[in-house]
Amino acid sequence: MAEKKKKKNSFAQTLYKNRVAYVYIAPFFILFAAFSLFPIVAGFGLSFFRWDGMSAMHFIGVENYINLFKDVLFWRALGNTLLIGIIAHIPILLGGLILAYILNSKLVKGENIFKTIYFMPMVTSSVAISIIFQQLFSNNYGVINWFLGLFGVSPINWLGGDGSLIKVAVITMFAWKWIGWNMVIYLAGMQGISQDVYEAAKMDGANHTQTVFKITIPLLKPIIVFTLIQSSIGMFNLFTEPFILTNSSWTGGINNGGLTLMMYLLNKAPQGGTAYGYASSVAYVITLLVVCFSVIFNKWSSEKDDTKKRRKAA
Repeated sequence: MAEKKKKKNSFAQTLYKNRVAYVYIAPFFILFAAFSLFPIVAGFGLSFFRWDGMSAMHFIGVENYINLFKDVLFWRALGNTLLIGIIAHIPILLGGLILAYILNSKLVKGENIFKTIYFMPMVTSSVAISIIFQQLFSNNYGVINWFLGLFGVSPINWLGGDGSLIKVAVITMFAWKWIGWNMVIYLAGMQGISQDVYEAAKMDGANHTQTVFKITIPLLKPIIVFTLIQSSIGMFNLFTEPFILTNSSWTGGINNGGLTLMMYLLNKAPQGGTAYGYASSVAYVITLLVVCFSVIFNKWSSEKDDTKKRRKAA
């Protein structure tokens, strides 16, 4: 009992001693609790209710989640989102690494100019970019079809037809947007690697390819995992690009070819409908998917590190 009282007294004394500091940092925690923590908790609670935003709320338990997993359209949106994200991550990762390596190797002059150019898609309005890509993939006057026509290829209805090619346009735009972001981060990571490491590798007889795959990429692994998590979050938040490309269709165009999870969510509430409880359940399923992807990437990274340590120990 005496020890507990001492701990309480010491805690109270610490609070009193640092009261000025706590007063200064209090606004952040108050705003965080009001505008971040409370909406998160309230949204999760709302997912167990039926509510149209106006009438009384009705508690229905996990019915929203059951209906969600029964909805064929939800699985279509999930499949489209994963397909777009997985395919787009190939050029995002490889393109970002290649561009970063070229700039880091000093083969190109004006590094800052190229960094700005490559990073521009990330800070440019998604609506403006989507409109431009809509013209690029246009059936009759699109630049891509014009270019293919030079080789005798008939015009392709990218954004129409049976809707299956809409994902090609979305993948192209999604990859183009994120390559520059990854490139800047990879370049910063490469510039943080000590030159002594490369010099030691050369003295040991390592060639150019071995240096890249045995030194550069392994040392960049934590950064690569970080960019994977970031672009995965962007994948699950994908909305503006397919929405504009499909002429502002909430269902993803023909045969739901461009439907993503975020479009599916906003179609339930507040844009397409008033099923706020159902939309909250969709939001928390997306949150769970993001968490799962983050855990998988981190676990994959740590397992590789453990394997290398065991090999070295052996």
